[in-house]
Formats: sequence, C-alpha cells, structure tokens
Amino acid sequence: MKQSKKKYNKNSKANKNGRKDNFRRKPDVMHVEPRPVKVERTYASEEEKKQMEQRKNVLVEFVKNPNYAPLKIKELMMVLQVPPSDRKVLEELLGELIEEGKLIRTKRGKFARPQTYNLLAGTFQGHPKGFGFLILDEDEKDVFIPASGVNGALHKDRVLCRITRPATAEKRAEAEVIEILERGPESLVGTYQESENFGFVVPDEQKYARDIFIPKKFSKGAVTGHKVLVQVTDWAEERRNPEGKVLSILGHVNDPGVDILSIIYQYDLPIEFPEEVMNEVENVPNEVDDKDKVGRTDFRHIPMVTIDGEDAKDLDDAISLEKLDNGMYRLGVHIADVTHYVKENHPLDREAYERGTSVYLVDRVIPMLPHKLSNGLCSLNAHVDRLALTCMMDIDKNGHVQSHEIMETVIKIDERMTYTNVKKILVDEDKALIERYKDFVPMFKTMED
Repeated sequence: MKQSKKKYNKNSKANKNGRKDNFRRKPDVMHVEPRPVKVERTYASEEEKKQMEQRKNVLVEFVKNPNYAPLKIKELMMVLQVPPSDRKVLEELLGELIEEGKLIRTKRGKFARPQTYNLLAGTFQGHPKGFGFLILDEDEKDVFIPASGVNGALHKDRVLCRITRPATAEKRAEAEVIEILERGPESLVGTYQESENFGFVVPDEQKYARDIFIPKKFSKGAVTGHKVLVQVTDWAEERRNPEGKVLSILGHVNDPGVDILSIIYQYDLPIEFPEEVMNEVENVPNEVDDKDKVGRTDFRHIPMVTIDGEDAKDLDDAISLEKLDNGMYRLGVHIADVTHYVKENHPLDREAYERGTSVYLVDRVIPMLPHKLSNGLCSLNAHVDRLALTCMMDIDKNGHVQSHEIMETVIKIDERMTYTNVKKILVDEDKALIERYKDFVPMFKTMED
C-alpha cells in the first residue's frame, strides 16, 4: 500500500500537470493555545439555538471594540456581569467561537480576535495551480495564499491564516495557513482513473488542486471514465494526497444524463424530502378547502393572469390591471399564500429554509417544497381556486403609487401566459394569439402603456 501511494504521488496526473503537493510542517503559533477537538452540539429547540447565536454575536461585537484588550474568562465574567452559575455556558460560547475561527485563546488563557495577533480566519478557495485565496467572513478583500503557504488546505476548508505580507496599493495581502479549522465537503464528484493496483479520482471542481487516491478495495469496480461520488476518508497530510472510497458510480462520463447527476451530487442538492416532511404534507388537502376561504377577500371575479417562462413549473405570482374612471390604474399583484400551509418552524418550514430555493436543471426541477405544494396548492394554476396574499395599488399616469392595500385573498387565474406569447401579441401582433386571448388583450395593452 505504501509503495503504491509513493508511486501514485510521483507519477500521478496531478504531478504530470505541474500541480504541487505543497505541504510543510505547520508553523508553530507560540501565543495561541491548541484548539480542542470539535464537538458537534445539539440544542433542545430552535429557540435555544437562536439564543446561543445571539449571545455569540454579543461576544464577537464586544471583542471587536477598539478599546478591548485580551481578557481571561474570569475577567470576561466580571466585565460582562456573568454569574458563576453561567460560567459553563460562557465556556461553551467561547469554545464555539474558537472553533469558528472568530476568537483565539492565547497560551495565557486570554481571549482575543485573530486580528489582534495578525491572524485571519476564513474559507480557503483553491486554484488548480496549487495556490489559493482566503475568503474572509466579513466583507473585506480576499488574501492571496502562495502554494508554499497552503500547508495541506483544500478548497472550501475553513482555515486560520497568518499574514506574511500586508496589503499595498498595488498588491493584496499574502498569508500562510497555520491551522485547518474545519474540513470542507467530505463527498466529491469526479472522474475515476484506474491503475494496476489503485485508482484515483480527478474532482470535477478544478479548484481542488490534487486528486483523491482510491485503494483498489474501495473502488466498487469503477473503471477509467466512470463518473463517481467519492468520500474522503483520510485528509491530506505532509506530502500525501487525500485518500477516499467510491460511494457510488453515477455512470460513464459519456452516458446521457450523467452530467446532470454529477451536478446534483457535486452541489449536494437534496433530491428526496425527509419522512417527517412528507408526513406533514399528507395532511394537506389536494384542493383549497372551503373553510380556508372564510374571512378572505374574494377576487375570483377579477381578470388576472400569470406570466412566466414556458418551462416554469411553480407559478407563484399573478397580475391584474384595470384603468379607473379617474384616469388612474389599479394594479394587483397576487402572491401564492405559502404561509397558510407552511407553518413557522414546522418540518416543512425547516426543510424549505435549508433548501432556500427551487433548482432548475436541464431535465428536471428540484423543488423547495414537495410537489403537492410547489406544483399544486402553492402554484397559481389556471382555472382553480387558490389562496393568495394580494397588494392592490392605485397608480397615477406617472407611475407613482397613490394608495395601496395588502390583504389575504381567494383568487382564480384565468390564463397561464408566457413571456413569448405576450410579446407576440403586443409586438408581433400575432392574429391567432390575439384571437385566442381576446378577452385579455386590452389588459396587455394597458400594461404596455
């Protein structure tokens, strides 16, 4: 095994392409206490987690004060008026901030910002040629890290760096990595390359400057040209390449659909919804319940349309427009009332928060909400009742909003329009489309005005 690794490092594609395994012994930081092993913390509730984050923010803002001098924990307790009974909580907060690279603890047990000792924490952004950049947490210019200062860091690692050359008017600051706070993603997508006694994976993300060594017994039968998902089991140390194992074979690089699968796995896009989310969705009706319409303003009599791209699946906004007798315009913007079905801090809400948005790929959509909601009750499909949040605005001829009202409503979309067809009606004057949508052409022309 050792001989194979040595052969791999000498003759691997990475070295043939001029990539360098730039690993030096990590520089000693004499004034910083060694970092404790990271422990994943759990919270009894989201509220407790939120309170801890708020307290950490208070601590960070406190040490940011220009007049702050590094203090020991007893001194911090005195200044912040923390009772002895809460010392353990304070220790946990300080420990988490150290793990995040927002604080350091000196050999004398004093807590300070890394900047106090010419250190910076951030995310390492790699480059195929071996060097990289420190992307800072705060909105500051990034810092250049030469290949000789990478010291084992890989793309997306959280690192602590020491400034080796301050920024000038012509050049950005330079630094070297002195500690890896947290490793980046454990799973990577890449192309498998087979050798006689081992294999290696060339990551799709070229910012990973080195390939992943795969022992033969962990290849899952992959052959050269297979696109694979690999898990890193042993991170790079000294001059060794990272070591991993193949988790799954996505297919051959030339197989149809493998490129899309690679993107999904590379960016860790969630395909399935957790069981607790699907259990919650089961309690959602297929159509709007009559009892849910009670107390809402009924706008189903107002002509309105959605206007989206041809491939749009979840239609979340609609528009209505009429010209009033006084010469003003009444514009209605109607947004699907997702909050009626997605309750705060319920499984659906937490999952949607984690996903952040729906992802449109060439051959599929990975939705933020399960299809029953994203394509159903929370999509403003034509000719069916939907719950909405509506803003009705009265606008003068100069486009100034003179009054507005926001309300919970019941609506019914008359037509699902596309940008292409609206353009053909207004610009190209397509006779067939004008005839088909004759009831809405006056609205479109008013919009054009």
